[in-house]
Amino acid sequence: MDRVFVYGTSVEGENFTDRVKETKRLKLDFENGINVILISPRRIGKSSIVKKVKQEITNPAIKVVFMDIYDCRSEYDFYNRFASTILKETATKTEQILDNIKRFLVRLTPKIAFSPEPMSELSFSLGLTPQNYQPEEILQLPEMIAKEQGVHLVVCIDEFQQIGEFGDSLAVQKRLRGIWQHQRNVSYCLFGSKKHLMTKLFQNRRMPFYQFGETMFLDKIPTADWIAYICSRFEKQGKHISEEMAQSICETVENNSSYVQQFAWNVFAETEHEATAEAFANGLEALMAQCRGLFEQQIQGLTSYQLNFIRALCDGVHSDFGSKAVLENYNLGTKSNISRIKTALRDRELIDITREGIYLEDPVFRMWFTRLEAGR
Repeated sequence: MDRVFVYGTSVEGENFTDRVKETKRLKLDFENGINVILISPRRIGKSSIVKKVKQEITNPAIKVVFMDIYDCRSEYDFYNRFASTILKETATKTEQILDNIKRFLVRLTPKIAFSPEPMSELSFSLGLTPQNYQPEEILQLPEMIAKEQGVHLVVCIDEFQQIGEFGDSLAVQKRLRGIWQHQRNVSYCLFGSKKHLMTKLFQNRRMPFYQFGETMFLDKIPTADWIAYICSRFEKQGKHISEEMAQSICETVENNSSYVQQFAWNVFAETEHEATAEAFANGLEALMAQCRGLFEQQIQGLTSYQLNFIRALCDGVHSDFGSKAVLENYNLGTKSNISRIKTALRDRELIDITREGIYLEDPVFRMWFTRLEAGR
């Protein structure tokens, strides 16, 4: 299906926008065995660019493996996902998967399910536990398979920040780094949606993964590229949108990739032939309505101090929160309270703390919260 605009999932094909420079560099890293860490705010397109590069690798001596560990809650959850994905994506048929399980995980009797649908993937559960396999054995699996097949493996792990949530996380990180840094036939691309946790894992000198590889910070796609993309998608479907309105879509959501696609789709859905100011307004209202449930959940349980801090950010205050004027104007409590507020809001992924100041991470959340306050 040719979707006009795509949001809420990684994008492919014609829906992938720009990223020419980043794509070229990431592909070069993959082809030369360089470990890569991708860091950026949410909804900027990390998963999309990794999948795009995976598709562009045509050298048969390089295999790219992609896994998402978002729902892994423990160390052995991760090992089971890690091993099963490696086994699936380095084999071309079911018999090869089963053969690799027998050869590399000899002490296992996996549970295997065959679907009656011919195009469905083989489903199997390895059942890796501390009783049958040590972590070091599992983490060496890609190196062993790569050596035997005479290929270089690139293992891409999405939502890698989940590692930091495991019990005894520091020990797990040390274990992974200790094994992976000595592998010669495998490189890793690690990325995730929680910027502050990824930064903590890879930018802190005291953490095991410090300087594990090249760090790439993905910036927002430039407005000019978005304008060309939005206009072309409208035209392809026999509709028209002005460059000025396409620019307004981008600026309203601050070039946040997912929101640009979502907002543009809403305007497209409201457009009969040519996008009008009414279509733009209705599209924005639809966007706010679509996000309202999530935003209500995000502020649920926030203290009055935390809500007041968000109010200050919406009013354009981004620094000097400990000053007497800001403390009194926004009722933030004592100066010592500011650090606790910032930590709580950062952990909820509501704010981004930068050298320039503190900002709300989500531009649509800011619009919604401002409206909410105006309606009180």
